[in-house]
Amino acid sequence: MSSTAIRPLGEFSKSIGDVERFLGLPESSNELRFTGVSADSRAVQPGDLFIAAPGATPNSAHGSAFVEAAVKNGAVAVLSDVSISTKITETLGVPVVTTAHLKSIIGDYIGEIASWFYQSPSRAIACVGITGTNGKTTTATVLKQLWDRDGRSTGLIGTLGIDLAGEFHSGTHTTPMAPELQAVVETMRERHIRNLAMEVSSHALVQGRVRGMRFDIVAFTNLSQDHLDFHGTMENYFQAKASLFTNQYAERAVINIDDDYGRRLLGLATIPVVTLSRIDRKANWFYERVESEVNGFSVAIRGESGVLIEGFLPFLGEHNLDNVLMAVAIATMQGVDPLVIASSLPTLQSVSGRLEMVNVGQDFQAVVDFAHSPDSVERILRTLRASTQARGGRLIAVLGCGGDRDKSKRPIMGRALLEGSDVAIFTSDNPRSEDAREILNEMTHGLSMKDESAVEVDRRAAIALAVATAMPGDTVVVLGKGHETGQEISGVKYPFDDRVELAQAIEALR
Repeated sequence: MSSTAIRPLGEFSKSIGDVERFLGLPESSNELRFTGVSADSRAVQPGDLFIAAPGATPNSAHGSAFVEAAVKNGAVAVLSDVSISTKITETLGVPVVTTAHLKSIIGDYIGEIASWFYQSPSRAIACVGITGTNGKTTTATVLKQLWDRDGRSTGLIGTLGIDLAGEFHSGTHTTPMAPELQAVVETMRERHIRNLAMEVSSHALVQGRVRGMRFDIVAFTNLSQDHLDFHGTMENYFQAKASLFTNQYAERAVINIDDDYGRRLLGLATIPVVTLSRIDRKANWFYERVESEVNGFSVAIRGESGVLIEGFLPFLGEHNLDNVLMAVAIATMQGVDPLVIASSLPTLQSVSGRLEMVNVGQDFQAVVDFAHSPDSVERILRTLRASTQARGGRLIAVLGCGGDRDKSKRPIMGRALLEGSDVAIFTSDNPRSEDAREILNEMTHGLSMKDESAVEVDRRAAIALAVATAMPGDTVVVLGKGHETGQEISGVKYPFDDRVELAQAIEALR
């Protein structure tokens, strides 16, 4: 997996005068040309226009603080809403386009400028944007698998990184920053990729990262408490998601109406909507039959025009029924034959770090999952507890909360852990700049701990404790980090993979 910045091979070039005309600014007739666009000084490549914009959050530094670094990395021109030191313009000889007119809109315009520079690449690809609190990654991954089974060249952008028709690149954001996003989409167009499944985060919508994108379909999975450190209120969080369901971004929408916010969004969307539901037969897509089996579900999906798709779905967790239903509906809407979908269902693979089994020969079940919101924790624990109790075992769960993130969800997640498991072990997640013990105090505040439950600040020790507690027939689940391979403590990211740690803890007791 590569982490190198993705840029198209084709040659692109615009002048300062071109960008001034595009933005409707007074023209300077400066014909100096740039060959790329970046808003991150670290991502600048030689020949780029560097956009020095306000930071993504109120506490973030303004891009003007990084102009010198950008120029040293090869930027040949700067666009900003504030004046830049004459040291840059005179000493380094780089032209700066400055206009107060951009002060309130330059963040949005980064995406528009990047899309314009790369000639609107999203309009040449059938793009699907998926948003919601939970399920984005699984839905996008399943959708891509269905496209692949149909013989299409496909791409994916999301939490797990970027997939260019089988070429994988790591990513730093669920939705890349606007210039990087447009460069990736243009690279896909250049490689004749036909379909793109893309996770769209609420942060990206507020920060204008997807401005300039055009989606064939946008989809809404669900909404529950998360990211309130950024949005402040659930209403703000919802409105951020809802902004995607407009003519500005998309042609049509798919919405899960089993979710309260989904039903509300149905009335707000300004584009045609296809509805889906696990049980409501008035929806355009629903399950006519769901039968639980040992390693998944036998299902019958009823869709528009009476289409019926039947097969075995090898996924655990009822929430995955929602994710698969959405992927199936979108794939059909984009022309995948229902017969291809039906034959593909048994071959679908789960997403790394989502209800991922760890098996090294132990006599109990061991699972890792990315659940890191109150709703996702509750759903995962409910699923695993039911199956574990059916075989007479106990559910032992390990969970922490991340630092520098929404503090209001910590006591809610703590209660969900305690009430949803038989043995709850509270531990660290990614403390980041916060004190891990203080985070744990917030998680456990007001809780009456069960006899075998524990608080262990060291995540490795907490996983070992859970394994040592397990007996035949039990389930151990480690929640929160899923596919992540590092743990951030005091600004340093240390190697840490829950799947590896869980396997090693089991091996150590054999």
